[in-house]
Amino acid sequence: MRTVLNILNFFLGGFITTLCWLFATLVSIVLIFTLPLTRSCWEITRLSLLPYGNEAVHVDVLRPESKSALMNTGGTFLNIFWLIFFGWWLCLTHISTGIIQCLSIIGIPVGIANFKIAAIALWPVGRRVVPVEEARAAREANARRRY
Repeated sequence: MRTVLNILNFFLGGFITTLCWLFATLVSIVLIFTLPLTRSCWEITRLSLLPYGNEAVHVDVLRPESKSALMNTGGTFLNIFWLIFFGWWLCLTHISTGIIQCLSIIGIPVGIANFKIAAIALWPVGRRVVPVEEARAAREANARRRY
């Protein structure tokens, strides 16, 4: 089922959002001072291409033992920079693509996936794209550690 939905996403506009993310990745490579954003761009490019079966999870959830206040502060500054230069137009691209996809009944699940990625597009630094099963296992392990 995931494969069918990923193919449907690609043909109903997912290729446009993926190309936008690829463009943002290339810009972050070309501009030297934006190199720290490149990994986040690439991770979300993968999510934009294959939203079903993958999930964006914060690094602190995946590896809580490597949590660092300094890294979180740096990530926050990078996210603010990202929001100003890249995030808002990538978010608008996902929202507009999601609205267009939701106009047809068959595109509603794909449109909802684009709305979820739109929220990630605003604040992507520190997120990794992992399979859904790995994300679920990391969340359960964190819940066990807390209680």
